[in-house]
Amino acid sequence: MSTTVSGQRDTYSLGYAVRSGLAGGIAGCVAKTAVAPLDRVKILFQASNPDFQKYAGSWTGAFRAGLAIYRDSGIRGLLQGHSATLLRIFPYAGIKFMAYDQWRAILIPSKEHETNLRRFSAGAFAGMTSVTFTYPLELIRVRMAFQSRVTAQSAPARPSFLRSMTNIYQEGTLSQTSAASAASSSHIFNRFPILKFYRGFTVTMVGMIPYAGTAFLTWDFLRAHFYPDRDDTSTRPGILANLAIGAVAGAVAQTVSYPLEVTRRRMQVGGITRPDRWLGWGETIRMIYSSGGLRGFYVGLSIGYLKIIPMNGISFAVWQGCKWLMGL
Repeated sequence: MSTTVSGQRDTYSLGYAVRSGLAGGIAGCVAKTAVAPLDRVKILFQASNPDFQKYAGSWTGAFRAGLAIYRDSGIRGLLQGHSATLLRIFPYAGIKFMAYDQWRAILIPSKEHETNLRRFSAGAFAGMTSVTFTYPLELIRVRMAFQSRVTAQSAPARPSFLRSMTNIYQEGTLSQTSAASAASSSHIFNRFPILKFYRGFTVTMVGMIPYAGTAFLTWDFLRAHFYPDRDDTSTRPGILANLAIGAVAGAVAQTVSYPLEVTRRRMQVGGITRPDRWLGWGETIRMIYSSGGLRGFYVGLSIGYLKIIPMNGISFAVWQGCKWLMGL
């Protein structure tokens, strides 16, 4: 009993939280860098970039789209938006994994409390916590990845982080006539420009519940099933086991939450397609359905699997490896 209490107290300590967050941040950066080109193509597919719609809908389309980007812009094109990704992913992954350790300790203080619902809830709360603190960086990253030659005819092909941030802040204000400006003076974006950095935030938060909840539920369940923690001498899963379990967790979570992910991507690029106003849930869902039917909600799913399976496997494995190195 004293060992359990001591372990719980250590989990709640500031030193444990900082090291856990550092391990998670490193894991997120390594995993995201490994799949950065696939991430760029997936965003272009999900947001229906007009340059790349002809490639969507097949496994080979992802590779052909990647080749098209490489021919047009080289390696830098495949990594477009990755600077914003790294700025976002370190705090995002760090907060997510740190929050998971904390939420799990709160919701599952002992083996007797270990249920799948509590596992799911710990993951969902961790995902929502990290999104709340890092969402503006996610929006900037998506905008940078979405830009292509056609969608940015009057702007550089590779927008910088600061330029993308400035463009988002100024959306809907640069080309208004005086009459239109007067008519929209009470518009929510004019009164609260910071909200432009939260396009798609609500659908992201709702989508994070099944995604992070399912990912951590699957991760925790499979580890407990194959590597039960009976005592201090129990075998810990190795790097290959963590890779495999993390990959399975990512695949299951992606399948469950993908329609909401497509919806949020459309809302996030709404400032480009409809800069004058906020695109709501209903309008975005109708737009997706009218253009592609039910299949429209699964555009890019194949490349999503190509990306999420190795990314999740790497992130969970590196997270566990870093925690081991840090003595957690």
